[in-house]
Amino acid sequence: MTQDTTQDRDARNGVEPTGFTPRLVALDIDGTLVDGNGVMPDDVREAVGRIVAAGVPVVLATGRGWTSTDIIFEHLQLPPGWAVTANGAMVVRYPPLEVVSEERFDPADSIAKVSQAAPEAIIGVQEGLKWRVSRPFPDGELHGEVVIESLEELASRPVSRIVIRDPDSSEAVFNQMARSLGLHEVTYFIGWSAWLDIAPRGIDKAHGLQQVVDALGLTAGDVLALGDGDNDIEMLQWAGRGVAMGGTAEDVRAAADHVTGTFEDGGTAEEIGRWF
Repeated sequence: MTQDTTQDRDARNGVEPTGFTPRLVALDIDGTLVDGNGVMPDDVREAVGRIVAAGVPVVLATGRGWTSTDIIFEHLQLPPGWAVTANGAMVVRYPPLEVVSEERFDPADSIAKVSQAAPEAIIGVQEGLKWRVSRPFPDGELHGEVVIESLEELASRPVSRIVIRDPDSSEAVFNQMARSLGLHEVTYFIGWSAWLDIAPRGIDKAHGLQQVVDALGLTAGDVLALGDGDNDIEMLQWAGRGVAMGGTAEDVRAAADHVTGTFEDGGTAEEIGRWF
């Protein structure tokens, strides 16, 4: 399979990205702003600073919960604004922190299926800003309040998100497990390593971002969005200009209007530099 690098899908289709002016920039975090160790390159931080200086809102749109997102918000020194977290299940304004919306669903069926298919996996659920987990996650993976509970307690009331994690497994195994579970009543995303996010059906980053643009009097066509994962596909399709990081999966690149360079080659700053 041949991977795109900086080829523009618009250009391949004979359409140049003329007439587009970003009035809001939506940015995924992991793999787009920071690397696998959570490190943000200086050129990325400086590029985001130019967006802020231009007076254009920057919205972090991430699979992270807020308590892991605020670290990036503060590092970028973003002005008071919005963030879309938990893959669109929670939309917040900050500072001060205001949870604008949180979509919840009944986790019982999904937890029952996962616990049977992957009894060694750790199961966590997010409820507001709090995590409830069956066992501790690896250090540094969850932030904020974390409480250990039984599977029965985890399944006992609505949550905004379920996370399945097995440090001893692999992404391929989790992909196979997710397909075999038949999780048709929810939306799920395979994250880095052996990590599975389960969200309310129909809830994704585009859903959360739509709430933001509605509140700001903008439209999806005003949005420049950058991302690198399966959980970014809906956002890239929704945005006026959706940009995938180079080297990502084929379905992510196919959903985008443009494929920039890889994260390692400065693709994030390259795309932002087109406009700011």
